[in-house]
Amino acid sequence: MATYEVQISRSAERQLARLDSGTQRRIAATMLSLAKNPRPRGCRKLIGYDDVFRVRVGRYRLLYSVSDETVVIVILKVGHRRDVYR
Repeated sequence: MATYEVQISRSAERQLARLDSGTQRRIAATMLSLAKNPRPRGCRKLIGYDDVFRVRVGRYRLLYSVSDETVVIVILKVGHRRDVYR
């Protein structure tokens, strides 16, 4: 299995920067683990999208897109579960 390249969108980068350092570390570790396994146990495909998934990190959600052709994962949003889907 190929290792995926993980890219972070500008908006997700800003959202991540607003969080406390402990949460940032947990989310960053999850992002890095996606490079080896883009669809880990517990991830869910979002309804209405072809290639957008979400993974839970405590109370926070990480929304990302997987491109198997180019072997790239793009982190789209990072946020609290009550806000991230808006």
